[in-house]
Amino acid sequence: MTEEVCVAGRLASEPHVELNGLCKRYPDVTALYDLSLNVNRGEFFSLLGPSGCGKTTTLRLVAGLDCLSKGSIAIDGVLVSSPTYFMPPEKRGVGIVFQDYALFPHMTVYENVAFGLYGSPKAAITKRVGELLALVGLASAGQKYPHEMSGGQKQRVALARALAPAPKVMLLDEPFSNLDAELRAALRSETKEILRESGATVILVTHDQEEAFSLSDRVGLLSGGKLEQVGTPYEIYHHPASRFVADFVGRADYLPARVEGSFVVSRLGRFALSVPHPSNLSLGELLIRPDDVSIAPDTAGEATITDVRFLGAHALYTLRLDDGAILHSQGLSANLLAPCTRVAVTVNMRHTVVFGKA
Repeated sequence: MTEEVCVAGRLASEPHVELNGLCKRYPDVTALYDLSLNVNRGEFFSLLGPSGCGKTTTLRLVAGLDCLSKGSIAIDGVLVSSPTYFMPPEKRGVGIVFQDYALFPHMTVYENVAFGLYGSPKAAITKRVGELLALVGLASAGQKYPHEMSGGQKQRVALARALAPAPKVMLLDEPFSNLDAELRAALRSETKEILRESGATVILVTHDQEEAFSLSDRVGLLSGGKLEQVGTPYEIYHHPASRFVADFVGRADYLPARVEGSFVVSRLGRFALSVPHPSNLSLGELLIRPDDVSIAPDTAGEATITDVRFLGAHALYTLRLDDGAILHSQGLSANLLAPCTRVAVTVNMRHTVVFGKA
């Protein structure tokens, strides 16, 4: 391994944003409980979870839009927030894109993007705004006003404005949620590319699993103000640390199971465990994803198709086993099977996870 590769590896894991024991209390509720997390330099990190779980509160604390009750926040190794110290937002080197874009309606696109560059030489402002508008694909839109633009164009303007002062950290608060599905998918990809080019460390807040998984290097999943799990999208989906995580990031079915050493036994087979389990767990429930389940028409099979959802290239089947248990199977839709078809079920567990009984 070359020295350059070793250096790149070290830089990739260098903490850039450090959250240590964050707690945020309001008069009638505690929004965050002892949240600790490091986001690495240049990383695209997502905070994922349902409404009210503490995602936006965390983002506001990092941005300096709210004050901590307990804990500390450091950016680039410099303390920016604690119960006894507060660095103003404008000094933190942080840019933020809000859900509603928060553009100034009385300013042109050019003026909106230039807003954070106030005080710089005019020629430098003109050059920087021109570069950013070109970067977001709006080179000729500088004299338009926000009301003259589509939702997707406003999102690009908000991104350019946030990037204008060259922030070290970019915070995105559900920036795609107001867009239709097709435009949302396209802008996700564009935004990721733009932010990669900027070199900024990115923290995205979202409730959308697909969004978090498609954009992120790592994901942190929050529930009730507590961090449930941090990992790559692959780890979060295939090796969920809790039943909540398993249910939130994809369709999850469970079958009664028995743990025997490093194996788990269910009515559909015996599988090697792929993640550690509590040593005292003997009876539990096996997590099964739709992509683990294959079906084939068989009049002597152990399940019946009760519902079919056509999803384009794929179909999602709901299956009722003879004992009443419900499973789902996802397969190619080219040979679509009809409801009421009797099928044989094969489970191919590439990632075997078992939880205690609910």
